[in-house]
Amino acid sequence: MKITTIGRGTIGGTLARLWRSAGHDVTELGRDGGDAAGADVVLLAVPSASVPAALSQVTGLSGKLVIDATNRLGDGDLPDGQPSIAEFVKATTNGPTAKAFNLNFGKLFDQAQNAPEPPHNLWVGDEDARAAVEQLTRDIGMEAVHGGPLTSAAAQEAFAQLYITAVQDLDAGLLFYRFFAPKPQ
Repeated sequence: MKITTIGRGTIGGTLARLWRSAGHDVTELGRDGGDAAGADVVLLAVPSASVPAALSQVTGLSGKLVIDATNRLGDGDLPDGQPSIAEFVKATTNGPTAKAFNLNFGKLFDQAQNAPEPPHNLWVGDEDARAAVEQLTRDIGMEAVHGGPLTSAAAQEAFAQLYITAVQDLDAGLLFYRFFAPKPQ
């Protein structure tokens, strides 16, 4: 798969490296932008307040499948009155869009393949994004869990703050998450 990442930080840079190791052709774009015309998939991994500027610096996004890995951690981060950042991305690119990789700590992605059970990667988005999100999730040692259509992106973005607070309350360091069924009685 040809992947372009917009953002080279903890999430974008780590996923780019892991996907490259899994055999994907990855191009990393930073603050200066660039061209995503040759990409099959684009990962957006920048601070939420930087999303409009980051997208405006990249050409070739029209109709592209975009995976939005941003988190809305403050007020005023919703561009153009959209209900979620992911829906702003879709309105900007007019392509299949998913919200994924935002509910895991980027510093832990390297450890996913060594976890006793594959950590989950909760995602929401367009059905046309499913195959790419699920493949890219498996390629880093995680298991994708579909949480609904793109209209659920605002809920997933809001959940990020709850998750961060819960991790801090547990005082156990950074954590993966996994949903599981109870043992039969």
